[in-house]
Order: sequence, then structure tokens, then C-alpha cells
Amino acid sequence: MVPLTWYLVLAAFLFCTGLYTALARRNAVAALMGIELMLNAVNINLIAFWRYGTAVELLEGQVFAIFVIAVAAAEVAVGLALVISVYRGRRTINLDELDTLKG
Repeated sequence: MVPLTWYLVLAAFLFCTGLYTALARRNAVAALMGIELMLNAVNINLIAFWRYGTAVELLEGQVFAIFVIAVAAAEVAVGLALVISVYRGRRTINLDELDTLKG
């Protein structure tokens, strides 16, 4: 059986990678991918703590993970719609060039 700490280290690595990707990239799509990595790290933590909890027959961890997946799917849909809308108006998805609300 894999120890809980291995899952936590994996989730921490994924979260840090996602945070770096979301903050350091200039491309809006890459920033969205970083946010998705962070949400997947949260899912790993939820499932790991559920699995190593005292009442494994209860499904709280899995239900929370499904909610996070649903939120992630909605975030991708809205985020990509915004990126497409901005690209049509400005012909760029570089986040450094999108610092003002002027058209």
C-alpha cells in the first residue's frame, strides 16, 4: 500500500507546477492549464485523505472530487470562451498586452 505522504508530495508538486505555470506564462491558454493542474492537485488530496480516513465506506472524498471536476469543466468552458472573445477583438492572447480595458 502506498503511504499517504507520497500522494501529498505528488499533489504538492502538481500544485506548485500549476501555480508557476499560471503566474509565469504570458499565454492565456497556458495560464488556464496551470489552474487545471492546481485543481487536479486538490483532487489528489481529496481522494488520498478519503482513502486513508477512518470511514472508507463513506463517499465524501469522492463526492467532493466530482464537484471539483465539475467546477474545473465549467472554468475551462468559461475561460476558453473569454479567450476566444478577447482574441477576436484584439488578435492576441498575450496576457501582458491585455492589461487595460480599452478596445
